[in-house]
Amino acid sequence: MVKAIISPSVLASDFGNLTAECRRMIKGGAEWLHMDVMDGHFVPNITMGAPILTCVHKGIPDIFMDCHMMVAQPEKWVNDIADAGGALYCFHLEATSDPLSLIQAIHDRKMKAGVAISPDTPSTAISDEVGEKADMLLVMTVYPGRGGQKFLDRCVPKVAELRARFPQKDIEVDGGVGPKTIDVCADAGSNVIVAGTAIFNAPNPEEVIQLLKNTVNTAQAKLANQ
Repeated sequence: MVKAIISPSVLASDFGNLTAECRRMIKGGAEWLHMDVMDGHFVPNITMGAPILTCVHKGIPDIFMDCHMMVAQPEKWVNDIADAGGALYCFHLEATSDPLSLIQAIHDRKMKAGVAISPDTPSTAISDEVGEKADMLLVMTVYPGRGGQKFLDRCVPKVAELRARFPQKDIEVDGGVGPKTIDVCADAGSNVIVAGTAIFNAPNPEEVIQLLKNTVNTAQAKLANQ
């Protein structure tokens, strides 16, 4: 049984007070902070890069930065993100032709490696070998590139397929996830939950984090008993 991990998406935070916002989430019970790095090439939007991550890490040295690299040529940024204090480097399968070498490069820099797939990429595109070598698999439930999109139910079966193949792997969902959509994600087998506005804009973020966590733990207990 894998444990529930809540990774609030800082894309929904007040960027003018980023370090304080990250502290607020950790205080509210979040294990990870989801840092969306967009380069204007792989996706049309541009967000943050290594210099901002460095500032956050300096302010919160023990933060676990779950770095979602929505970038072209993800091989180029491994060293920068590692130097900035990134704990997990999650690249898009669609952005590389050699995922195994990239996973090795990430591990060589003492980071965990994640592999993400966009809504139109089937879960079977993640080979058994890639899935085994990665530390985490990310199923996007919206199109990468901007926050606030509607949750895509059709992506949920991909979570179940990956959970069946990799029963002990961290499987993350990202996009439109919150109290109204957590049940289907958790029941399919996701244990790492990315939520942005649902947490950052909530009157009591800690209550939302606990709700998401409880839902995942309940679902994982059911899966373990099947």
